[in-house]
Amino acid sequence: MQPTHPLELIQPDNLKRLAGNLQVLIKSRLWLQIFIGLALGVVVGLILGPTAGLVERETANAIGDWLAVPGKIFLILIQMIVIPLVFSSVILGLAASENLAQLKRLGLRLAPYFVVTTALAITIGIGVSLVVRPGEYIESGLVTAAMETEIPKVDGALTETPSLGDLPEKLVEILPQNPFAAMVGKEMLQIVLFALIIGLALVTLAPEQSRPLLDLLSSVQEVCMKIVRWAMLLAPVAVFGMLAQITARVGVDVLVGMGIYVGTVFLGLFCMLCVYLVIVFVVSGITPWRFLKSARDVQLLAFSTSSSAAVMPLTIKTAEERLGVRSSIAQFLVPLGTTVNMDGTALYQGAATVFLAQVFGIDLSLGALVLVVVTTVGASIGSPATPGVGIVILATVLGTVGIPASGIALIIGVDRILDMSRTAINVTGDLTACTVMDRWVGGKSTP
Repeated sequence: MQPTHPLELIQPDNLKRLAGNLQVLIKSRLWLQIFIGLALGVVVGLILGPTAGLVERETANAIGDWLAVPGKIFLILIQMIVIPLVFSSVILGLAASENLAQLKRLGLRLAPYFVVTTALAITIGIGVSLVVRPGEYIESGLVTAAMETEIPKVDGALTETPSLGDLPEKLVEILPQNPFAAMVGKEMLQIVLFALIIGLALVTLAPEQSRPLLDLLSSVQEVCMKIVRWAMLLAPVAVFGMLAQITARVGVDVLVGMGIYVGTVFLGLFCMLCVYLVIVFVVSGITPWRFLKSARDVQLLAFSTSSSAAVMPLTIKTAEERLGVRSSIAQFLVPLGTTVNMDGTALYQGAATVFLAQVFGIDLSLGALVLVVVTTVGASIGSPATPGVGIVILATVLGTVGIPASGIALIIGVDRILDMSRTAINVTGDLTACTVMDRWVGGKSTP
């Protein structure tokens, strides 16, 4: 008897095996190794940094650069496989769909859901920063000291806000004329759209015609996750080296002075988590405690790796086995969500923008705040699900409201811990979306 879907014999076993590999890392207390790396990195950084004054600045910077090598290798390994991983996962997820009618219902509900939750996350981030006003707790001397820190380079074209007349052309440019050029340029939204088109075409083909390509993509997905697992072995050493380098450069004064800002972002992320719990309970009846217990492993590994793409197989497995989401929905939505559903990152953008505006004494009008929301929604959707991408997106957002991008140097010192935290919220948002869409498209399955 011929299977209903050509993917049935391919993806489930692969995903379970890959997710099992990631769970081995959890059972080996990867989270504890990460925290030890964090603590040791800060301690070593303080010894090398200007606070202790035990090592000359030039020597400390050289040592910090060497300590950061494992971290750079870790980031390169993750970035290396993000594009093939997302591309193959989106297509395989589409091929796992029950029928075209389900895809249509899912798409019509999913797009507005992602936009609304992303906008809500940004609004929460802006709101908590306006209430707490963390920028008023930063001394001007700390700002001057932090400006010596290297900041990411951003193409000036990215910071230009398109006019109304430019929108038709911009919308057309979203579709990739040259998919390979989009991959080289890491245009994630274009890559996802290309994968969606290929996946939809495969769904309409007979199983014997689509199976060869699906077999190939399944192998690509498994190879990518093998590389992810290798990268995870480096995670504790990578976190240690990167924290040591950053702390050595900025010193303890900046880290302590940024405590209010970090607490503000944490408050916003906690509020967003509460929103998720309310949404899940209202839509599906799953209690907050059960949802958090089910999502615990995914949140922990996402926190450890700072990459929602790295934990994608475990997210899919959790949605299917612990939250009762149908495979056809989980295997399509989670790969898509790692690229376009970045609520934690979006919230961070809003909070950081208001914070830096307060630091520089810039009064953001209501129109400027609305512009921040709109720009951040666009910048967050389609961004790579890799560590540190939030900083680059932030540089784009700052340019739209006249805030100096050089202010990013002030928050680089604490971005690692915030990156880990917002990634945990990102994957929680993916699980929430899976639960909601599973109910909204009908035929709720039983866990």
